[in-house]
Amino acid sequence: MITNFFEDVYRIVRMIPAGHVATYGQIADYLGNPRAARTVGWALHSMPGGKDIPWHRVINSRGRISPSPGGHRAAQQRAMLEDEGIIFDETGRVDLQRFQWRETR
Repeated sequence: MITNFFEDVYRIVRMIPAGHVATYGQIADYLGNPRAARTVGWALHSMPGGKDIPWHRVINSRGRISPSPGGHRAAQQRAMLEDEGIIFDETGRVDLQRFQWRETR
């Protein structure tokens, strides 16, 4: 059931510590469905308000913030990540070698 997958996504995203990022594919893989990266994005985009989920810590596999309709969310996401000490290079990319969350099960 898709709602259970969404709840699993939210549970994993809550585990990402401040100052780190994870990729959509990384979360999908962690949940045992490596082809579900887009569904992870959909889960975060569809997230109900009032949930304490650090959605801003999830970026794409190239180390970039994925564009959102209207673009305002990308600017907000970048600001939130920078507030946590994440550094973007001149092309808007995060160094995944340095900042990617290395989850343990």
